[in-house]
Amino acid sequence: MPRRTAEQRHAVEPDATHELMDVLVALHHPTRRWLVELLWVEGPASVGRLAARTGLAVGSVSHHLKPLHRQGFIEPAPELARDTRESWWRVTPRSLSWSVDDFEPDTVGRRVAGQAEVENFRHQVRATRQWLQEMTEAPVAWRRAAGSTDSLVSATVEQLADLHRRLSLVLGEWTQECMDDERQRPDAERRHVRAFVRCFPSRPVRP
Repeated sequence: MPRRTAEQRHAVEPDATHELMDVLVALHHPTRRWLVELLWVEGPASVGRLAARTGLAVGSVSHHLKPLHRQGFIEPAPELARDTRESWWRVTPRSLSWSVDDFEPDTVGRRVAGQAEVENFRHQVRATRQWLQEMTEAPVAWRRAAGSTDSLVSATVEQLADLHRRLSLVLGEWTQECMDDERQRPDAERRHVRAFVRCFPSRPVRP
């Protein structure tokens, strides 16, 4: 999820920070993040289907869908229901950008944003661990296409900001190209590909 520039962060109004805090609380819960990704990857589903897919109680699924709906991550899909007793949902594509600096120090919003950073990182770690556990079963071509790279170099704060900007642009352009290609070549073999970028100052990491 891309970060805001300093100018964008400073332009955030008080009401907007409250709205952003509600958005962060809605999404950065492991179960709700899971439900959103299921709807994104597997398509629209009813509450009952989501319950069967996740092993959660129907009431628990409905409970988690409410804040996701309020914050615009999902929307009802009533045309898919067989009768009025079924409640169907689909993902509403939206981007999300935030920083702890969107909130004043020592505020609830600051703590929420910080916890959202932690939960987002945990989500990325779970996703990475899942791939490492499953990659031996993936076709060779997909294993070779996947990969990782890292760097540890002395840089200025301006260079770090520039790196993040460049990586965000590349990822955004690549994402749009994939979406355009899917519309043009709908029959091509595809898998959902997760990509996340992190660049930050770091001391040597102890094993």
